[in-house]
Amino acid sequence: MIPAPEHCPPFPSSHAAGAAASGQPHPGRLAAAAIAAALAFASGGSFAQASAPAAAAASAPHAAARPKAVKAKAAAKKKKKGKEIAVRDDDAPDSVVYGRRDDVLAFAAQVADERGLDRAWVEDQLARARYLPSVAKAIMPGPPGSAKNWTAYRARFIEPNRLAAGVQWWQAHAAALEDAQQRYGVPPEIVAGVIGVETFYGRMTGNYRVLDALATLAFDFPSGRSDRSAFYRSELRAYLVWCALEGRDADTVRGSFAGAIGWPQFMPSSLLKYAVDFDHDGHVDLSAGGDDVVGSVASYLATFGWQRGMPLYFPVLPPLDTEARARLVAADIKPSFTAAQLTAAGAQLPDAARDFTGLLAFVELQNGDAPPSYVAGTQNFYVVTRYNWSAYYAMAVIDLATALKREMALAPAARTLAP
Repeated sequence: MIPAPEHCPPFPSSHAAGAAASGQPHPGRLAAAAIAAALAFASGGSFAQASAPAAAAASAPHAAARPKAVKAKAAAKKKKKGKEIAVRDDDAPDSVVYGRRDDVLAFAAQVADERGLDRAWVEDQLARARYLPSVAKAIMPGPPGSAKNWTAYRARFIEPNRLAAGVQWWQAHAAALEDAQQRYGVPPEIVAGVIGVETFYGRMTGNYRVLDALATLAFDFPSGRSDRSAFYRSELRAYLVWCALEGRDADTVRGSFAGAIGWPQFMPSSLLKYAVDFDHDGHVDLSAGGDDVVGSVASYLATFGWQRGMPLYFPVLPPLDTEARARLVAADIKPSFTAAQLTAAGAQLPDAARDFTGLLAFVELQNGDAPPSYVAGTQNFYVVTRYNWSAYYAMAVIDLATALKREMALAPAARTLAP
């Protein structure tokens, strides 16, 4: 799972996978970035083309006065320069051979020694990795986004097709969802909501070889943004350990451009720590949308402090005083205030919230040019943001979960799975 950026309505990791979030992945954010870049390029290109004739005309007298030798030298230089080389794509011949690099071989030795793996096996797996230019591009920050808009962001997830897919998946795994609730305390609708937002119930899990994505970011992290190569080396290490435990070749698993895996979009370290063999077949399979996915998502949320039976949030009206409102918003998504403290600051809470004994977060959700929305988030709201560190993501999961539960209650007996 990849933390979603907060400079624009964050996308979960699955969308970053092409999704990230989230991370996604992924690719709403990537597509938007590409469109914005294309528009900027097109604008610049039009200006340059329109200016070229004028510039040529202005420089013509000077060009005519140049000695022939100078003009011939300039022409030769121009011919030698030739056409600009296009940016290399993923299908071009490899320019990076990871299996022969000293830093990769040193990494392989370290992983083998620290994790008790066969060094020859680790070297062989890393030798299969390919550098992916598209991964290096995708990890770069996009252009500045438009104003955050919770209403528009929500509409991407609470829509008929995703609801229909969610109901079908819930029905197919109802027994596992109930078992997970008994074991971890996480309701079925929340697990279903996470999977729906992350990967649209398996439709958007990413098509990058995880080995290639992680190797690219571990050993050739692009310049131009804060260096996270250490993080991706750690994830590559965890991925190799998982492959060894599962008896998999590292080049056989596909996921997001950042290395997130399966329906729940777990990063390899999360897969090792939180994924569970919920169907007891001796393997953890997050690629097929089965019981292991159910148990692993519930396990993750429980590990981060899910409280059985606790509500996720309460509606709240903000203080009229802008300074008081800003102080509450500054604490962000971490529960930091008692109900009494929110009331004293001028926030208006319903009776259920005033009776709540735990801490609350004062969460602002911007709506573009319209007034923001506000909720008072509980510990369980905060736990959902541990999956993808964004209030927008958490509310999308919660609202999808609520809609799915309502759909399931309408006529569950009449619903049948598609052939």
